[in-house]
Amino acid sequence: MAPKFGTSGLRGLVTELSPDLVAAHVRAFLAACDTGPRLFLGRDLRDSSPALAQVVAEAAAEMGREVVDCGAVPTPALALAAIEAGAAAVMVTGSHIPADRNGLKFYSRAGEITKADEAAILAALDTQPLADATPGRIMTDEDVGARFQARYVTAFGPGALWGQRLGLWAHSAVARDLLADTLRALGADVTELGRSDTFIPVDTEAVEPEWRAQLGAWAREGAFDAIVSTDGDSDRPLVVDGTGRVVPGDVLGQIAAAYLGADTVVTPVSSNSGAEAGKRFARVIRTRIGSPFVIAAMEEAAEAHPDAKVVGYEANGGFLLGFDAQGPAGPLPALATRDSFLPMIAALAAGQGDLAARVAAEPPRFTAADRLQGVPTERSAALVAALAGDAGGRAALLDGLPLQGAPEFDRTDGLRMVFGSRVLHIRPSGNAPELRV
Repeated sequence: MAPKFGTSGLRGLVTELSPDLVAAHVRAFLAACDTGPRLFLGRDLRDSSPALAQVVAEAAAEMGREVVDCGAVPTPALALAAIEAGAAAVMVTGSHIPADRNGLKFYSRAGEITKADEAAILAALDTQPLADATPGRIMTDEDVGARFQARYVTAFGPGALWGQRLGLWAHSAVARDLLADTLRALGADVTELGRSDTFIPVDTEAVEPEWRAQLGAWAREGAFDAIVSTDGDSDRPLVVDGTGRVVPGDVLGQIAAAYLGADTVVTPVSSNSGAEAGKRFARVIRTRIGSPFVIAAMEEAAEAHPDAKVVGYEANGGFLLGFDAQGPAGPLPALATRDSFLPMIAALAAGQGDLAARVAAEPPRFTAADRLQGVPTERSAALVAALAGDAGGRAALLDGLPLQGAPEFDRTDGLRMVFGSRVLHIRPSGNAPELRV
């Protein structure tokens, strides 16, 4: 499958992300979007990322851009640095997909690019701009992580997590060291677990059974209050409570939204219905799956309700802050891109050392997510379409499942079948050849 834009950025097999293809997309991005004279550049810890980052840097410099190479940094830290500098950014990452794949996440000066921006980039591929006669400089910035850490220490205060004993599953997450430093700066006692020199594709929405078992064992053996981690580029959190249970990402989002005093929540149809329960939020807006759709709906909500305190979150745990919030110790400026640190820290602070009890206080919703790997997108889409139109096929699929009666259908993204209080959602992945359930 040729590289293409998915739910968040350009993705494809490393063997197909050729230097020419990557450079062409970078040139098209710089020509089609509001990027300005500077480009911030970051990458994750995949083996293929340094070489791809070099291609991005050289392509941007040839277009006359000043390139600020930030090295291996979390995606939200790179985005924050670029936004504060009024610059564009490219993150070289495949996020949570396997190591044989990689990709590019693009940020204009306004933030994460939109679906309209993606279309403009694809159109610009056919009319490649010429290289600038005066190549731009390539420089480095090694303080992006420190500034991102300061954001949370300023907002939450150095004692926010005082006394909490936390395990940190380091694996190959790009934020592993920065996250440990940040949690310690907030007062937590942090023990590193499971560092890996080989890239591990951690999907925070569909954690593999063997990793769930390992995390549970670590939680029991270490007597931790919680275990924390992220996906590869560290824009999605993974949190395990003190009992060894994985806390679903949408539950983290609910807790963080309430903790920050949000009144408007934007979240995809794949998130549980806890946001609507209890009428905690004045508005709950549902979208298709993918941060560009969440961001677009957040912007529409803010335009319709200028005083609204808007946040977004996804079932994978990524959290988007759409207003200038106030933490317990200081200001927390808006950051409308997926962030793993904020929902993690907010949930730990809200739990005050007993995260399991805080999670139990949320509306009771029980979810499970998984994926069938190696299923081409076309086959997944064909299956979804067939199930939507074939009652007999649906009956065969549902045979033996505790789902009674005729379902209500939601085709916002894939096929969502609602049986009263029970829901079955099937969709093609937007990032990899997978069928999501």
